[in-house]
Amino acid sequence: MAAVIDSEECLITDVNSALDLAMTVKYETGCTNIAINKSAVTEDFFILSTCLAGEILQKFINYGIRFAIYGDFSKYTSKPLKDFMFESNQGRDFYFQSDVTLAVDKLLQ
Repeated sequence: MAAVIDSEECLITDVNSALDLAMTVKYETGCTNIAINKSAVTEDFFILSTCLAGEILQKFINYGIRFAIYGDFSKYTSKPLKDFMFESNQGRDFYFQSDVTLAVDKLLQ
């Protein structure tokens, strides 16, 4: 089972908001697989020098949360970010997918 969040409001702005969201979903639904649309995640997440992505990923791994962000990532040209996204998609905990169906499929594998 996976929880899908589709929000135009920015729900993840920092580590605490990400953890609050994940724990709320886990408590209310029992899901530890969460897919969220890209527009609900702060742009700072996609700037690796902020360390936000790494900090959130580490917290989610510690709490057993598997997470997928879905949407259009084509505007990002940073090679380190593209490498991070590629490596994440090869793992088992954190994914970047182009649409919600692919995101949920990855989480349910």
